[in-house]
Amino acid sequence: MPKATGSFEVTSWDEKTYEERPNGGKLTEAKVTQRFSGDLSGEGSVVWLMCYTEPKTARFVGLQQVTALQGPGEGSFVMDVDGTFDGAVAKGDWSIITGSGTGAFHGISGKGHFEAPHGPKATFRLEYELQRAKVR
Repeated sequence: MPKATGSFEVTSWDEKTYEERPNGGKLTEAKVTQRFSGDLSGEGSVVWLMCYTEPKTARFVGLQQVTALQGPGEGSFVMDVDGTFDGAVAKGDWSIITGSGTGAFHGISGKGHFEAPHGPKATFRLEYELQRAKVR
């Protein structure tokens, strides 16, 4: 299974609280954009739903779209994301949504992981397969 590694940088972060919780907790929604580099080069966008159990720790879920280059072509795919933030590092698991691939990523499937120390930069690893359409 091919692997893609690299990094991404957060280019915008718009977070809004929609419910305050006890002990400094809250429920928020964040709309985030990213720039990917490494084996995947391109742009990303994600919407996080986050539950802060304390002011500096959170659990988050989201849907993340990546538009990138693959060989000579461009395309996009969407991943289901599940992660945590412990006040210092955000860690998340990616699962590519079957059927979400377009262009050069048509037929993509796979899983990955990212890790982001507090700040705008993160590293990632993605293991994927591309099921190419058969020519008749």
